[in-house]
Amino acid sequence: MAETMMALRAHRRGGPETLAYEAAPRPHAAPGEVLVRVHAAAITFAELDWDETWLSANGDDRTPIIPAHEVSGVVAGLGDGVDAFAVGNEVYGRIDFNHDGAAADYVSVPVDDLARRPTSLTHIESATLPLAALTVWQALVDHAAVRPGEHVVVLGGAGGVGAFAVQLAHHLGARVTATAGASALDVVSGLGADVVLDYRAVTGATVRVQADVVIDAVGGPATAEALDMVRPGGRFVTLSQPVDPDLLEGRDVAGIFFIVAANSAELDEIARLADAGDLHVTVAQVFPLARGREAFEDGPSLHRPGKTVLQVIPD
Repeated sequence: MAETMMALRAHRRGGPETLAYEAAPRPHAAPGEVLVRVHAAAITFAELDWDETWLSANGDDRTPIIPAHEVSGVVAGLGDGVDAFAVGNEVYGRIDFNHDGAAADYVSVPVDDLARRPTSLTHIESATLPLAALTVWQALVDHAAVRPGEHVVVLGGAGGVGAFAVQLAHHLGARVTATAGASALDVVSGLGADVVLDYRAVTGATVRVQADVVIDAVGGPATAEALDMVRPGGRFVTLSQPVDPDLLEGRDVAGIFFIVAANSAELDEIARLADAGDLHVTVAQVFPLARGREAFEDGPSLHRPGKTVLQVIPD
């Protein structure tokens, strides 16, 4: 009889209403993979809207799917060719969205997507880091190449991604301006922003900023006005979708969009920053795995800084 586990799964494409907590086949570590006993998994509310969640890399329907693509847990098994970890190591990482996620007792993860987790954090806290912090690292370091003394603007500084962007830009020696809701201004200031603006009052006409780099962690209508905040020769990094080429027409601004890539060495560096106290996490709310559907239903209306995490094993 095949081994089973409990998981949050959807058998048809849709929203949170499709999710069910049920028994599912327990995965095994394929060559190049690590089997992780999940302790905590962070969710991305929009993931149920994305094609990548429901389709394999070659476009095939892969339902039933398991969501939640940030994991913290303990190595339970190793596939052939894996020697970077040993059974019992505590790890964290990001999982591709066209791969089953970590809203389950176990998940198999390519070894390049994992690193040793921060020892100073709980599993719940560690699970908030991999996707958001890795995205921000690659935005600021790999793509925008932020240098000490530059001015960085972060749109959405209280969000799951924006909060890390504020902290990492500050760590890199940049002068940081961020936008946030009125209730989160003090929180974002505490993360290292030199100036925090209420996003409802920010327009091209009311705020005159000439930044070296703008990180757009919001998207939507804010993008067009935010382009006015970039100095000639500056960099505008969008994290949700590419910049409309028409908006860049006639501007001396580099529009940057990228898909976050697996990088265990960068995850190691993020863990080091967290353990050194240079990167702080904010947990918005925690749900037990059995209430995962509720987490997807209620989370988007919370409007609280930080990520929502599913707890599989109590810390």
